[in-house]
Amino acid sequence: MNEADWLAARFEEQRSHLRAVAYRMLGSLAEADDAVQNSWLRLSRADAAEVGNLAGWLTTVVARECLKMLRSRRHRREAPLAEVAAEPPAAGDDTAGDPEAAALLADSVGPALMVVLDTLGPAERLAFVLHDIFAVPFDDIAPILDRSPVAARQLASRARRRVQGATPPRQVDLARQRRVVDAFLTALREGDFEQLVAVLDPDVVLRDDSAQLPPGAAAIMRGGRDVGAYALNFSRSAQFVEPALVDGAVGLAIVPQGRLFGALGFAFAGDKITEIDMISDPERLRRVDLAALGG
Repeated sequence: MNEADWLAARFEEQRSHLRAVAYRMLGSLAEADDAVQNSWLRLSRADAAEVGNLAGWLTTVVARECLKMLRSRRHRREAPLAEVAAEPPAAGDDTAGDPEAAALLADSVGPALMVVLDTLGPAERLAFVLHDIFAVPFDDIAPILDRSPVAARQLASRARRRVQGATPPRQVDLARQRRVVDAFLTALREGDFEQLVAVLDPDVVLRDDSAQLPPGAAAIMRGGRDVGAYALNFSRSAQFVEPALVDGAVGLAIVPQGRLFGALGFAFAGDKITEIDMISDPERLRRVDLAALGG
């Protein structure tokens, strides 16, 4: 085995751990995979002989990548959907989801904590996740944040108080979500605009990744009637759509002739849909956690 193969093998031994760190930092499997891939690129260009503790070195690199991503979220651009030209989505792979991703989500810190983590600043989140969840010493966290160990400890302590003081959200009601999604799908198949709008929140946000956009931009549309009108463009293909679990919530899978072509992820508030995420990009689709729904 040459040095490159040896290094790749050692990296694969750490991949699950690194993905767990990144997911808890970012709350997104797709972004977690990006952070882990970037850490491999850094490692492949580094002098392995100078890396004494490979696991610790990689954890630090992934943490820095996650911190960069968390900070960049505040500056991410969004382009109005009506102003971009959409292209037909490419055919997806016939995959039923990523078992490793499903296991990672099942073993995660839980949806209640992930909700609270999203309210923390990037530095607080990194300090809390690395120390309280992965037992990384503050002496190792401090250089990542460009702070002193004492300051890193204070950040984690502040985050811990917010986490402990938060009221966990109630258990997700999948049956209620299923009723809302079934109503959405029925209205879509029947081309019933008013019934479609009835299940959408007035301020619903729709994102579609099939549009041609600059890197970092997102195709977006807002408002119940505008989103409803856009969704009706896909009424004819609704015959190929089936309910499914999409990243832990009830959504829709597009499966013409049994092949996975795309997915729709939803966010809910009561009996209304507040967000629709239209996923057709093959790379992104491979990272979505999909599971079948019976009935």
